[in-house]
Amino acid sequence: MRRTQTANGPLSNQRHELFALALAKGMSSDEAYRTAGYAANRGNAATLKAKQCVQKRVAELQSRIAEKATVDAAWLLDRLAEEADADVADMFGLDGTLRPVTEWPAIWRKGLVSAMDVDEAGRVTKIRLSDRIRRLELIGKHVAVQAFKEQLDVNVGLSIDAAISRLEAQPVIEGDYDVAE
Repeated sequence: MRRTQTANGPLSNQRHELFALALAKGMSSDEAYRTAGYAANRGNAATLKAKQCVQKRVAELQSRIAEKATVDAAWLLDRLAEEADADVADMFGLDGTLRPVTEWPAIWRKGLVSAMDVDEAGRVTKIRLSDRIRRLELIGKHVAVQAFKEQLDVNVGLSIDAAISRLEAQPVIEGDYDVAE
């Protein structure tokens, strides 16, 4: 008697599960079939890939992968705004000296400092900051902000039909014309 897969989660057949995992990672069905421990057989790989339980499992795995890797427009805008608002003073102590890197706010350690010079003792002596103006431009170009989107509102006072009628009513003048003049 065959066991069928009824619930979400790993497939009951271990090789089928390995096959689905490999497909979800982007392997071809032939590669996934071999990865699952089967001998190369293109027909059998296609048959296994067509099974409903395998297709459902691959879709479930891909959905989980997509959830984990979500970097959407809202996240990007939040990140850019956080970087634009970062205060360079947070990198310095009350006495005006540069704090050790481990004491810097995470936002500075994750990309706002583009380079740094370190002395023989391992202390940071000079930092170069990344381009903050570029971040502001990116915020302005963001889909939700669209600060730089050109808006053009043209009202010619004519409907399309009226404009076509006017053009059709004009006489056609034949001849050679020099457009450079």
